[in-house]
Amino acid sequence: MRILLVAPQPFFVERGTPIAVKLLVETLCEMGHRVDLLTYHEGRDIAAPGLRIVRVPGLPGLKNIPIGFSWKKMVEDVVLCGLMVMLIAENHYDVLHTVEEAVFPAAMLNTFLHRKLIYDMDSSLSDQLVEKWPRVKALKRGMDAAERWALCRADLVLPVCQRLGEKVSHSVPSEKILILEDIAFEPSESAEGVEDLRRTHGVQGPMALYVGNLEHYQGIDLLLESVASVPPDLSFGLVVAGGTDQAIAFYKNKAAQLGVGDRVRFAGAKPFGKLPYYLAQADILVSPRIKGENTPMKIYSYLASGRPVLATNIRSHTQVLDSRSAMLVDADASAMAAGLTRLVENPALREEIGRAGKTLATEKYSLAAYKIKLREGYSRLSAEGVVPVLALGS
Repeated sequence: MRILLVAPQPFFVERGTPIAVKLLVETLCEMGHRVDLLTYHEGRDIAAPGLRIVRVPGLPGLKNIPIGFSWKKMVEDVVLCGLMVMLIAENHYDVLHTVEEAVFPAAMLNTFLHRKLIYDMDSSLSDQLVEKWPRVKALKRGMDAAERWALCRADLVLPVCQRLGEKVSHSVPSEKILILEDIAFEPSESAEGVEDLRRTHGVQGPMALYVGNLEHYQGIDLLLESVASVPPDLSFGLVVAGGTDQAIAFYKNKAAQLGVGDRVRFAGAKPFGKLPYYLAQADILVSPRIKGENTPMKIYSYLASGRPVLATNIRSHTQVLDSRSAMLVDADASAMAAGLTRLVENPALREEIGRAGKTLATEKYSLAAYKIKLREGYSRLSAEGVVPVLALGS
């Protein structure tokens, strides 16, 4: 098939959606498709057989486009829409595969084009907007209607998690829905240059590790407060890997104010391709997220590492994790401190939870499982009259 994949994000950069898009692109190209990837100007190129990357031109002032909605993102999206029209006019695409908000202009264009349209749904855009800007809550009914309009015009919807799948099912028949979760990633780089976190940061006793950005919703405040509530005579350390320089400085100051500066160390961002090597160094992996309904991408790699996961008992986690594959605690400092204490003190429990989590990742969230699901989705389009899907290599 000839596919136009529209991804309105910086690409490639090492953060959530662009990582998922990279996996999608590489899998589609492995399946033998020709893919034009339309994306933002920021990021680095990748290579894959049959892939062409088309970028929005860089405009003055549009640098360091942040996660989520922003005025920079809206400007980039306007230019991206213009390029989408040009590409569609110049090329005969079999499929328009759109990520997040790109579905809206694509659905409008497809009213006249009648191509197969895929909505790759990483979040509910209306929910995301209201969460970021509560003042727009009065407009939510209209935004929900717009989202339903786009859903109903898609030939296939790929929600990233169970909760989104449930929401979509109110608007779209089940045969047009395929939940395509993120996966546990294997190392894509050698172990050369991997920092020994325990040695560098002088961790004594079991080492807990958090990996990810330091946005408020990730619960870093909660995590630091829970460390402060752990008995002072318990020997362990927490390493936080990720975050911007500004965020790290903020949370270093908070850790000092809480009196846990000696227990908490900030290691900075680490290369995504080396993530499994860092996870393997930990005794406990933590995800203290306080809100959200989409499962954090890191959870899948956490599970695959064979290390026990300590996570908050919110829908974002529980649609993947259960009491066998993780230690789930309420999203408050005392509950997380109790869970952390229990894992630090009980090596056998750590082993039991880690083993169950690894089994779950292998059975449901592996690369092989992802490829099977994506091939199934494109096969559904083929059954409706598109060029047949080529065989997927092992």
